[in-house]
Amino acid sequence: MPKDRKKSFTIRDLPASERPRERLQNLGAENLSAQELLAIILGQGTRGESVMVTAQRLLSEFGNLQGIADASFPELKKVKGIGPAKAAQIRAAFTLNKKLNRLPDQIKSSRKNPVLCSPDTVNEYMKTKLKDKKKEHFYVIMLNSRNKIIKDEKISEGTLNASLVEPREVFRPAIKASAAAVIFVHNHPSGDPSPSDDDLQVTRNLMKAAKIFKIDVLDHVIVGKNDCFSMKKEKLI
Repeated sequence: MPKDRKKSFTIRDLPASERPRERLQNLGAENLSAQELLAIILGQGTRGESVMVTAQRLLSEFGNLQGIADASFPELKKVKGIGPAKAAQIRAAFTLNKKLNRLPDQIKSSRKNPVLCSPDTVNEYMKTKLKDKKKEHFYVIMLNSRNKIIKDEKISEGTLNASLVEPREVFRPAIKASAAAVIFVHNHPSGDPSPSDDDLQVTRNLMKAAKIFKIDVLDHVIVGKNDCFSMKKEKLI
């Protein structure tokens, strides 16, 4: 009489409430183990082997989650149960996490309406619009009473001076949007964010106009190549 083969354990053998996906839905992702989260990313195991076993094998092979995050595509594929598709899923998941961690906390915690609480968050928010521009671009960011962005709008393009940036053109969209506050932002194509005399004069003119319109000016941030300059931080406004 042939010996009965031992059936391998699979996710389906677990009660529904104990399966990783169901536990995530019921308890939240933060309450799951690393093994369970990896199992969800992988989706399914191999024939006759639970995805939980494959997830644990990854942890054993690379030591911890950081080791898995640092593993190359070829290294991942060497692990039993990890083919090209699963290796790609793992690399994509950890790369998304790395991209998220590069964002300032204020932007991470928001979605469509970031809260701008520092020059760095303003720089992060605007850098994609100002990156590699050959001319100076002046923007006004309009915010509500909680410092959440309502919208931003480009006011001018060219070397910043009083004739190019007129207060009525700057504040018209802010008044239309019922903004409680504004942040001025412009770039320096040279890469040096230090303010020029014209930058300071334009800012003084706008600050005077802001009092008339009863709109708070939170900052004027100048975006350079690798950093930014905050007039508020340097107590110039």
